[in-house]
Amino acid sequence: MKEIARRARSEQRIIGFVPTMGALHAGHLSLVAYAMQNCDPVFTSIFVNPKQFGPQEDFAKYPRTTEPDAAKFGAARVAALFLPEVAEMYPPGFSTSVNVEGLSDRLEGRTRPGHFRGVTTVVLKLFEIVQPHFAYFGRKDAQQARLIAIMARDLNLDTQIVLGSIVREEDGLAMSSRNAYLRPEERKAAAVLHRALEAARDALRAGERDALQLQQLLRRIIESEPLARIDYAEIVDEQSFEPVVRVARPCYALLAVYLGQTRLIDNMLIAPATDDAHELTFDL
Repeated sequence: MKEIARRARSEQRIIGFVPTMGALHAGHLSLVAYAMQNCDPVFTSIFVNPKQFGPQEDFAKYPRTTEPDAAKFGAARVAALFLPEVAEMYPPGFSTSVNVEGLSDRLEGRTRPGHFRGVTTVVLKLFEIVQPHFAYFGRKDAQQARLIAIMARDLNLDTQIVLGSIVREEDGLAMSSRNAYLRPEERKAAAVLHRALEAARDALRAGERDALQLQQLLRRIIESEPLARIDYAEIVDEQSFEPVVRVARPCYALLAVYLGQTRLIDNMLIAPATDDAHELTFDL
């Protein structure tokens, strides 16, 4: 993989990269299509990273569908698919990690201690191997994407982070590999996440600026679904991910909700009516 990347760079080609953990859905493939608009070649990877799973999390049962995933990437005409083994990425004696202080401990990091250290460590390794000019991540994992962008800035990496839009099912549920865990009744109930986000967006556009009121609106709608259990529902600044008191600029409405044993995350970039939140990217 490193030799393929070196050759592409020596030919002055612009490398795009879409890292994944497999179990591909339309969201992943939309990132590949996005990358292909601006890059040639486009490389992808599949690696279920053990270091970002906690002891009680779903590493063992996380869906692994390598052959159909490879076929999808092939149909999308990616130039190379990198499929490392765990022992290749973390050889015996591996003892180095990368941590973005502060933001790694909030929201997702509060519920999943050590998760983001595992993410930033493996992403840095993948960047070193694939050597991309541009790396593409989905907005569904907004906090993760922000942390990776901060890491790239702080470590002077030669990789620019590009965000792709969330791809949703017809009822608004954000596409996720973990959606496959949902029982039929849980899958139906999961649409409440998007309904709550839309309600917060609409309330903000209608003039509600109090972040606490917007958070309470998120909670009321989700709590109206008996199968849903909230981990967090927060309104945070789009850049810092700090809680806000009054919404005066674009913010994220962030959700983490359990449906049965399955934990889903979702978000929406929302803004007062005078702003267009949909076209924003991270300002580093």
